[in-house]
Amino acid sequence: MRSMITRAARCGLTNSSATKLARPVWSSCQSYRHFTATAAKRDEERKWSTPLAKQLTEAINTTGPIPLASYMRMCLTSDTGGYYTGAIQQGRDQFGKKGDFITSPEISQIFGELIGIWFVAEWISQGRPRSGVELMEVGPGRGTLMDDMLRTIKNFPDMVSSIDAIYMVEASPELRVAQKNLLCGEDTPLTESKIGYHSTSKYANLPIVWTETIQAVPKEASKTPFIVAHEFFDALPIHAFQVVDVPQQPADPSKADSPSKSKANTSPLQWREMVVAPAPPGSTHDSLGTPKLERHDGPVPEFQLAVSPSATRHSMYVPESSPRYKALKSTPNALIEVCPDAYLYAAEFAARIGGSAQHPKERASGAALILDYGPSDTIPVNSLRGIKGHKRVSPFSEPGLVDLSVDVDFMAIAEASMIASEGIEVHGPVNQGDFLEAMGIQQRAQYLAKKVGDEAKKQEIETSCQRLVDRGPNGMGKLYKALAILPENEGRRRPTGFGGDVSA
Repeated sequence: MRSMITRAARCGLTNSSATKLARPVWSSCQSYRHFTATAAKRDEERKWSTPLAKQLTEAINTTGPIPLASYMRMCLTSDTGGYYTGAIQQGRDQFGKKGDFITSPEISQIFGELIGIWFVAEWISQGRPRSGVELMEVGPGRGTLMDDMLRTIKNFPDMVSSIDAIYMVEASPELRVAQKNLLCGEDTPLTESKIGYHSTSKYANLPIVWTETIQAVPKEASKTPFIVAHEFFDALPIHAFQVVDVPQQPADPSKADSPSKSKANTSPLQWREMVVAPAPPGSTHDSLGTPKLERHDGPVPEFQLAVSPSATRHSMYVPESSPRYKALKSTPNALIEVCPDAYLYAAEFAARIGGSAQHPKERASGAALILDYGPSDTIPVNSLRGIKGHKRVSPFSEPGLVDLSVDVDFMAIAEASMIASEGIEVHGPVNQGDFLEAMGIQQRAQYLAKKVGDEAKKQEIETSCQRLVDRGPNGMGKLYKALAILPENEGRRRPTGFGGDVSA
């Protein structure tokens, strides 16, 4: 168990300021033009590790280097053998001992049980609504977390009777089938409607609906949504930007009559986007100037990250979207990672709980619990990582066969949530170890250990529990964080796990 890797553990997570320097591959437009003129011919004879690697190269040779977000999206969800869309078709399983990484619900059933208890506590604290409750999970994986949650929640009949439906937001058809088989049984039918796919849970016969996007889940003002996102935000594509010193053009005398405009364009520091291009054949260094084989196990990367030689549409507006990013523009070589998709999901969670101008609610209700890894209060930098077979590998090798993940910007999630709805408040992030211990993980582990007679099983329960709360340098209890979005109550009630208790 200890030898298996989580997406965050032993993967070089950083919590540093955004000041690391990336090396431009093209120092001028001339070198960029040289790349585009020679790359297609060079890559025609090259053998690529996967069909997706070849497709990416052909696209880049046609349109030029692509944003990091586009590369990540293709690697994870492409129809041409994306990591999550092609794994099961190829007979691969990403999760667990035989897969590439292990998640907290796979480590111990206690994790999912405590998440279920957290939502029970919120249901109680919000007045025990008798109907209109929705359980919702985004990125459910194999369904293990929801299975443990439902097995726990079924012990609270009043809450069970209040649940109208369970929604599983999952884009992969193969993973939807795996989730249905676990939560409903292999023989339980799966029907289709305009909303998505429907079946019935083996727990209390609760209806389950699968949708491809969270926007497809009906949004009704009377509902109480309880949303969980575990290791979901870390897989969303990011854009990366660096502040570069741009050589200034000689002043144009004909524009001397417009001093304010001229002054505005004289700043030598500008944001440039990090883009992805094929690595030269035989290259032994990655885009950071570090020997590849010293940085990663496995095959040599086929692609590399570089600084765009000119402004892109993303570099002109994304770094201006938050005061946190704007504050770094005066810092030469500063790096930031921005995830626009995370903003959209956070805003969606907040609007469903607290209402918005487009979808008002008479009374805010529900809760969202986000569990993932990343720094508590800084902007992530240099966090892209690849994992295959429980080992760290280059994120630019074997596209479609390697899991990609990044640090989560929890402060950006909080910011987007509060902008989206005035009816919510955000708690956290807190370390996973603190959250789970406040929820009673040690007591639950002791109870389960007493029920088994086998010493090896007792040791496994204790070891798994300790792994989830380990606060060592690379421990899950420290690297992983929990963040909660609740209805606005002026901070009078803190949720369980975040310094508060259940209030009836």
